[in-house]
Amino acid sequence: MTDKPLRADAARNRARILATAAEVFAAKGPAASTEEIAARAGVAIGTIFRHFPTKEALLAAIMKDVHARLAAHAATAGTLEAFFTTVVAEAAAAHTVVTLLSVDVTPALATLTDAIATLLSQDQEHQRVREDVRIDEIMALLTAASQGALAAAWSEDLQTRTLAVIFAGLRP
Repeated sequence: MTDKPLRADAARNRARILATAAEVFAAKGPAASTEEIAARAGVAIGTIFRHFPTKEALLAAIMKDVHARLAAHAATAGTLEAFFTTVVAEAAAAHTVVTLLSVDVTPALATLTDAIATLLSQDQEHQRVREDVRIDEIMALLTAASQGALAAAWSEDLQTRTLAVIFAGLRP
C-alpha cells in the first residue's frame, strides 16, 4: 500500500475491515478466514486484499492499531496503575490471540514502550512506583498479566487480585 491518503470510502472500508478482523480473530483465533471477515464487514474479499495483501499484513495492521491506541491511552492514563488496569481488563474482555502471533510490530511496540516509560518515569517522580523498577520489568509484567487474562479461569475477581499483587510490588 502507498502512503497516499485514502479516499473517504476506502478509509471507511479499511477501518471496518480492521474492526471486524479484530473481532473475528479474537473469537476464532488465527485460523479465522478472510472470507468470514469480508462477509461480516460487508465488503468483497478483493477489498480486503487491496488493503492487506496477506493475512499476516492484516494481523500486523491490527496489532499496529492496538499498539497505537494503547500508546495514546498511556499518554492520558495519568498513572501506570490506571493504564495497567485498563489494558488487562481489555485483554480479558477480548480474549485475543492476535498478540501471540509472530507479526513484526517492532515500530509500534517501540512507540508503546516509550509511552509506558513516560508513565513509569512520572510515577517514579511522584513516588507511586519504586525507583529501581525498569521499563523492561513493566513490559514483562504487562505482558504476563494480559496473557493471564486469556486463561479460561480468568474472572474479574482474579483480575482485581492479580493487579493488586502487581501494584503492591511496584509501590515504594
